[in-house]
Amino acid sequence: MTIQAAVTTALKSNQWFQNYLKSFNWDSFLHLITSRFLSLLSLTVLFFLINLIGKSILNRSFKRYLQNKDQSSNRLQTISMLTMNLFHYTILFFWIYAILSTLGVPVGTLVAGAGIFSLALGLGAQGFVSDLVTGISILMEQQLDVGDSVKIGTIEGTVTAIGLRTTQVTGADGTVNFIPNRNITIISNRSRNNMRALVNIPIATTTPVEELRPIIETVNAKLVPQHPSILDEPAIIGIVTLPTGELVYQVVLMTKNGSQFNLQATFLTAYLKAIRQAGIHLPTHNLTPPKA
Repeated sequence: MTIQAAVTTALKSNQWFQNYLKSFNWDSFLHLITSRFLSLLSLTVLFFLINLIGKSILNRSFKRYLQNKDQSSNRLQTISMLTMNLFHYTILFFWIYAILSTLGVPVGTLVAGAGIFSLALGLGAQGFVSDLVTGISILMEQQLDVGDSVKIGTIEGTVTAIGLRTTQVTGADGTVNFIPNRNITIISNRSRNNMRALVNIPIATTTPVEELRPIIETVNAKLVPQHPSILDEPAIIGIVTLPTGELVYQVVLMTKNGSQFNLQATFLTAYLKAIRQAGIHLPTHNLTPPKA
């Protein structure tokens, strides 16, 4: 009796489902799906064109301003990139709002509700807000500009982009590092003040150091006039012991920012060549110039 009742119930359910399929208005359903799809596609194309045209107008405006100024401004490039980011995120926000509204989602009610706000925070909005606040602080305090040579944590290189969420630093080998703004705590900017180029000539305890100074002065007299980025006469410090315990004969060059590394290599090469031509033998280890 129980089996018969179950079979009867299953037959009734199957019959109800078949009747539902027959009564379902497939034309209206397909029309709704097609109209929603076309609406979403139209909105996507519209916002894509607005984004493309808007960025093109902004880009031309900044380029025209730079041409009128007859100079390249790192600060203006930074502001240009920030404006592009703000425009992009604004368009993205309105596109998402329009998509949800088209799908019938009550966006206003969801945004106004405390529940959705708490959920957004729980899903990671804290990180986005932190990136945003830190990025704005960096820009307002002018800690970085596009084109600056910097060290952020263990990453060294040139700032190629500053966004609301991330900062891009390109290393000497071409590696592009994307750093979340909230992770930026200490910035060493090497493009703001005059820099020191430390030229360390490795020596041994048997090196006749009294003969080095005249050789170095001769090289300086020849090279310094060829490099206008040197701001003052090179300071010959003399014998210095590095933290590694190595003995070096140190010369300090005050230079404009950005030129210290090239000058460091140029002068070290010239010093080593002149010293060896004078018949003075130097240690062959660790000849790589240290960073300023």
